[in-house]
Amino acid sequence: MLTTAEHNANVAAAMSEDALQTQVLRIAAVLGWRAYHTHDSRRSQKGFPDLTLVHRASGRLVFRELKSAKGRLRPEQRDWLDDLRAAGVDAGVWRPADLVGGVIERELRGGGGP
Repeated sequence: MLTTAEHNANVAAAMSEDALQTQVLRIAAVLGWRAYHTHDSRRSQKGFPDLTLVHRASGRLVFRELKSAKGRLRPEQRDWLDDLRAAGVDAGVWRPADLVGGVIERELRGGGGP
């Protein structure tokens, strides 16, 4: 019998970036966030974060790169996140472990960013 932590670790390890994105967008919508994702990033600036999220009521703007459990940031992705953070913007990376551990929902509810 698996513990909850073991189950969550297995779920996170098997989750694709697409599945993570689907879940993040669902949670964001329920919590009143407006979300933008470039569907065909081949024609966009390299490295720009996967999701741009805005919450009018709280005045929050969030940029997140989504990665699978084993996914790695490319240098241009790291540069974008570093530049956004240097400008005072809430920018970071979310992984499946953040979803199953409740981190993403807490952050979207206002519990602070990375």
